[in-house]
Amino acid sequence: MTIELKVEHIGNDYCVMISGGDIPHVGAVAIAQPRPSLQNEEITSASASVISVVGHKEDLLAHAVSLRLAALLNCVVCVTCGIHIDDVKPNQIHVIQKQVDSLIDALIEQQNHLNKR
Repeated sequence: MTIELKVEHIGNDYCVMISGGDIPHVGAVAIAQPRPSLQNEEITSASASVISVVGHKEDLLAHAVSLRLAALLNCVVCVTCGIHIDDVKPNQIHVIQKQVDSLIDALIEQQNHLNKR
């Protein structure tokens, strides 16, 4: 199963598209913005809003990715997510999550490398 990550840098912000499986699509959209953590104002956290297409389950994934990236990159992040696998099994969902985490880790590493220049 192939999961694809595309990124558009829009000014200081990012639009991240996560898709794949048998029928890539838009299943959920999350937008997050950075803010000071409620527990410690010296730490950057984020708040997000999510819209899901009825019957789709990508909302939690889009939400988590948008929060993580907005807090780490300190910018507004929009995430669209649509991964469809016919007759998906619970273990496949775990594999998808791991693949997305790896793609996001690589994106963060790339951005950190670019910011050090």
